[in-house]
This record gives sequence, structure tokens and C-alpha cells, in this order.
Amino acid sequence: MAAAPVVGEVVAERDVHLTRESLVRYAGASGDFNPIHYRDDVAAEVGLPGVLAHGMLTMGLAVATLGPWLADTGRVAEYGVRFTRPVVVDPVDGADLHIVATVGAVDDETARIDLTVTAAGATVLGKAQARVRLV
Repeated sequence: MAAAPVVGEVVAERDVHLTRESLVRYAGASGDFNPIHYRDDVAAEVGLPGVLAHGMLTMGLAVATLGPWLADTGRVAEYGVRFTRPVVVDPVDGADLHIVATVGAVDDETARIDLTVTAAGATVLGKAQARVRLV
């Protein structure tokens, strides 16, 4: 981060493509082997529109977008989201996340970064905000 951020400034943006393989890898790393994250039949049985990405995977990808801008992810002091919509990962086409990080507020020592995360044209995380240390 070169200069002090300004409210409304987009400080980071990226696209992430998720595949079913991404979900399997995340399941192995996290220990979350809930079958709604890899079996279409189980997802359908419980009324879901398809296999879903792990919420914590989506949350982690969102905040990781700040890494290059911050240059030190240890500067993230707080982070929280609301899970508003599931990310359905198609077996062939996968799913694409678009993440935009915008400065929402600044004080002497911290900035609030608002993360907008969309998939298939819908916002999937609500009130996704990180407070980062500026000094």
C-alpha cells in the first residue's frame, strides 16, 4: 500500500474460477467433507440447486484479495461476512467469483474495506468487511 486509502477507492479486484476439484481440495484442507460440497444427489435430496462451494472457501478467497494491496496479511485486524446466497459449482462449467475491495471508511490507524463478492450475477456475501491496520 503506497498511499493512504481514500473512501470509495477500489484497492483490489480479482476473478476466481472454482471447479469441483477446487471443492475437493478445500474439503481435504479444511476437513469439511459434507457431501453437499461434492455430490449432486445429496445436494438435490436436501433441496439445494446443486453442489455448493464451502462458505468458508468463498469467505477466504474474498479476504485473500487484499493480500497484494496490503503486502502483509497480518494487517487484517477484523473480518466478517454474512452468507447470503450459495455458490453453485456446476460439474462442467464450475463457478466464477468476482471480488471487488472498496475503501468504506478511514480513520487515523485503520481502514474498513468493503468486499463485494458476486457469482452468476448475484451477491453471495453480505456485509463482507475487513478492518485493516494502516500503520
